[in-house]
Amino acid sequence: MKIFITGGSGLLGQYLNRTLSKHYNILTQYNEHIGNCNEFKSIKLSLIDFEKLESVINEFKPNIIVHTAAISNAHRAENYPSSYVYNINVNVTKKLAELCDKIGAKLIYISTDLVYAGYRGSYLNENSKLIPISLYAETKLMGEIKIQETFDNYLILRQALLFGFGLNHSKCFFQEIYEKLKSNMPIKLFTNQYRSPLEISDAARMILELINKDIKKEIINFGGQERLSRYQLGEFLCEEAGFDKSLLIGTTMEEENYPYIIHDVSLNIDKLKSFGVCPKSVKESIREILKSN
Repeated sequence: MKIFITGGSGLLGQYLNRTLSKHYNILTQYNEHIGNCNEFKSIKLSLIDFEKLESVINEFKPNIIVHTAAISNAHRAENYPSSYVYNINVNVTKKLAELCDKIGAKLIYISTDLVYAGYRGSYLNENSKLIPISLYAETKLMGEIKIQETFDNYLILRQALLFGFGLNHSKCFFQEIYEKLKSNMPIKLFTNQYRSPLEISDAARMILELINKDIKKEIINFGGQERLSRYQLGEFLCEEAGFDKSLLIGTTMEEENYPYIIHDVSLNIDKLKSFGVCPKSVKESIREILKSN
């Protein structure tokens, strides 16, 4: 089986390169940063160059495209013109869906838990109310819609907050927590936003498991088992690593003037588990992270 990975130098993409290449023939795409793509069959490509993108897809003829590339968080999206964010997050997604439909490939699209209304309660299921409040989340939801309008050979994964250690240039908030606590420095963490954190390498493993199953035309919540705030995640890290919990400073989104107030997008992952795919617990994942670093 051939798999084309977009955003192969990103936080999740680099772990997908490692995981999927052990089982399948992959071609991984990068643009600004190479990450670990040079260790695999890869191509430097701007995804908004539709002519070249189509040429690459027609030549490689993938059975599956795993589309992780995006202007990938709310704060980063605000640094670009909205038209550019729309082009990357919506138009590229639509083009990939059209190309998949043309060549008979499946599209696995990495969306976000932030498409949900963040005030509707805990453990939201796939039918919960959708109210994206940032340009990033809005364009990710529009990407979902474009896929569904185009064809039915897709999996849309509404991914939760990823944590762990990024590879090469890529980093996430968890590394900042780890590095500060390890240096005995205090760190502020939100106490009033709840999500379903998922460790990065575990996310790659779970995507491999979904690839190995005959599933299509599904939207699936893609997160961890626990409903946690970032402060609680910091507490878990302190417990497993022996760091000083007094270094954790609880704060709220309101106190920090956070522009996107989303109190709870914790995910009900019953559908994911019904397909036989189950995430590791957060504490198990933290133990594995600490053991490998």
